[in-house]
Amino acid sequence: MNNKKNDLKLNLGVQPLDTLMIKNKWTNNFIVKNSLSQLTHKQLQKGRKGRRLTAKIQNKILESVNICLFPKKVEIGDLFTYYGNKSLRD
Repeated sequence: MNNKKNDLKLNLGVQPLDTLMIKNKWTNNFIVKNSLSQLTHKQLQKGRKGRRLTAKIQNKILESVNICLFPKKVEIGDLFTYYGNKSLRD
């Protein structure tokens, strides 16, 4: 049984989000507190460490990071190497 869902790699390695947070000395709590949507510490930590997230959760993280970076803005490709089920680095 070889379907597309089983072929997806679930662990994608440390993401650029983690590097950005370390560079700015941000904690998970700082990002979660600045989120306008219901972003959890667990979702953010999974995103940092490269566990595959849905596009919806990635967008929540992007929104919160942009609030923290205001007036600068980043795009999804600046935080993750993939978007939903699609790779951004191919």
